[in-house]
Amino acid sequence: MLPLFCTEVNDDANFATTAACDIQLLQALSRRIHYGKFVAEVKFRDSIDEYKPFILAQDRDALMKLLTFEAVEEMVKKRVAKKAKVFGQEVSLNDNAEEVKGKIDPLLVSRLYDEWVMPLTKLVEVEYLLRRLD
Repeated sequence: MLPLFCTEVNDDANFATTAACDIQLLQALSRRIHYGKFVAEVKFRDSIDEYKPFILAQDRDALMKLLTFEAVEEMVKKRVAKKAKVFGQEVSLNDNAEEVKGKIDPLLVSRLYDEWVMPLTKLVEVEYLLRRLD
C-alpha cells in the first residue's frame, strides 16, 4: 500500500516525524475499519432472521454476501474521491491559477478504500457476527 503514496524519491531524513505520522495514520485506519463492529450489529438487529442461520452455520461467505451492498460501496468510493479532491487541494493565493493541483490523486484514495479499507471492514463485520451469538 505504501508504494502507492511514495512515488517521489526525496529523503528529507525526517524519519521520526514520518514514523509518528505513520502510527497516527495506522491508528485512524484501524479505528475506521473496526467501526465495522457497530455496522455489523446494526445490520444484524435489522435482519436477525436472515443472519442467524448463517451465524449458527459459521458460514463466512454467506455472511459476506449479506453484508455487501455494492451500490453503497460505489457511493462511498465516489464520496471519498470527492473529499480527497476538495480537501487535498494545494491552496494558492494566485487567483489566476488555471488548474487546481491536488496533494494526492483522488482516484488513489478511492482505490485505497476499494482494495483495503472496505474489504478489511467487512472482514471485521463477519468476524464479529460469527461470535455474535456466543
